[in-house]
Amino acid sequence: MGVMNKVTIIGSLNIDTTFKVTNFPLPGETIRAFNKSSAAGGKGANQAVAAARLGAKTTFIGKVGNDQQGEFMIKALKQEGIDISGIKVEPATGTGTADILLNEAGQNCIIVYGGANQTLTVADLAGLDQQIAASDFVVAQFETPQAATIAAFKLAKAAGKMTILNPAPASEILPELLSLTDIIIPNESENQRITGIEITDLNSMKKSAAKFADLGISRTIITLGSQGVFYAAGNRTAQLAAFKVKTVDPTAAGDTFIGAFVAKLSPTMENFTEAINYAQKASALTVQHLGAQVSIPTVAQVNQAFGF
Repeated sequence: MGVMNKVTIIGSLNIDTTFKVTNFPLPGETIRAFNKSSAAGGKGANQAVAAARLGAKTTFIGKVGNDQQGEFMIKALKQEGIDISGIKVEPATGTGTADILLNEAGQNCIIVYGGANQTLTVADLAGLDQQIAASDFVVAQFETPQAATIAAFKLAKAAGKMTILNPAPASEILPELLSLTDIIIPNESENQRITGIEITDLNSMKKSAAKFADLGISRTIITLGSQGVFYAAGNRTAQLAAFKVKTVDPTAAGDTFIGAFVAKLSPTMENFTEAINYAQKASALTVQHLGAQVSIPTVAQVNQAFGF
């Protein structure tokens, strides 16, 4: 398998509760759910699980509440072989949660309660500088405060490590965080929120990448759902088609993409396109199953599905 990438992920830990419904409710409407399930989730935790299952040595930085849900989340990550020494317990706030509505067309709506995730501070990174410095990549999202991410990215940059930002869910972004980011991976709506450019065609994707480059980010990947992925790396730009599969549940597809990407990507970047293709294969498997972390594939499952 070769040398394992070392990845540190700073992010959220949530208990996901999925309600399967026929259609989404209209304002003021009460509807019935015909199935309910709960599992470990959170964008950060999902990305860490994906990175670990797909071959990376993974460390997690985050926060849970002093409750059963927090204990469950820590145990879930530990069982994946993830280093949990960077997870702190917040005594005054409960563990984060996400309620997911999933309709019969395979579309979802998600309501996130940040809980302990939103209490992560710069002080919580104390003593983790060596773990960050030992990583090949440091990855973050927007379900934890940007100030903590900025501090983590500063430690990474000081050690000469690569930083990857998934600006999800869509939010205002601090300019300092952009200046510390090497690779940014938004979806279409997140891209528009940051750049002001609506994704309509290849030209609009190139304009978005150019704007990110002006902000100091040398590599951009825009995930496009069923339309695949666009990337810009230096003078290279391309749109790669998605693998055609039946979508059962898109939850965690983007997180799987990012975890697989950092697990596969060489720290020297020479396999950038190959890593994107691998990430698309992994996320294509994720969307064919219900749930978040339970649907994230392993290396063996990707290899079996795509004939490696």
